[in-house]
Amino acid sequence: MPFYERADVRIHYEECGTGFPLLIIPGGGLNSDRSFLRKGPFDPMIEFSQDYRCITSDLRNANGGQSSGPLEIDRPWESFADDQLGLMDHLGIRQFIVMGFCIGGPMTWNLLKRAPDRITAAVIVQPSGSRPEMRDFFYQSNLKGWGPACTARRPEITPTMIDAFLTRMYRANDDFVFTVSRDFVRACQKPVLVLPDDIPAHPYAVAMESVMLAPQSEVSLYPWKEPAERIPLAVRQVRSFMRAHRAA
Repeated sequence: MPFYERADVRIHYEECGTGFPLLIIPGGGLNSDRSFLRKGPFDPMIEFSQDYRCITSDLRNANGGQSSGPLEIDRPWESFADDQLGLMDHLGIRQFIVMGFCIGGPMTWNLLKRAPDRITAAVIVQPSGSRPEMRDFFYQSNLKGWGPACTARRPEITPTMIDAFLTRMYRANDDFVFTVSRDFVRACQKPVLVLPDDIPAHPYAVAMESVMLAPQSEVSLYPWKEPAERIPLAVRQVRSFMRAHRAA
């Protein structure tokens, strides 16, 4: 995997296949890296590389990855969007489809807000969202599951900085999908396909609310991961959706 570098940011990325560009954001929360795609219900880097130029990367400062950069406390979601759009610029890619897993759901909505002219369609798989009964879930889980290892690797990043970063990321706007409002989703005219899940980190209700709000949305069958024989049906739907909405 090569690196894309911009100032003091260094992003470890991978690409395979040829065709229309497909940016894939792995799940795994703030530990998001390529390995989470291999652990998922399907690996899009394998499934779609015959028809698409598939691109993925380790999230900045993910503990299992090799990407690094400053902890931008005042703009956590925007700093990740900077990395994703900067990588596509580095590769000379103007328009692309984006597919986001887990934390990639909020990130995909943020990319649709930041660069609507560059994204032709979006696939959101097992998206993260805020449950009313578990508003602090992501703050607490990342405080335990990401923060300590990050400060151990990067002594210049303190626990106080981690707390401020997570507070801004998950407590400043602790409703819906974290990165955009319901009004934005309601007005978004981009084609969006959602594959819902229903675990604490991936609330079914939030995924379905985004489907109901977005005017050009589609949704997979549910459940689509169980039994396992349903997974190829979901992948087939993703393939058909992307074929219909990629640029000529």
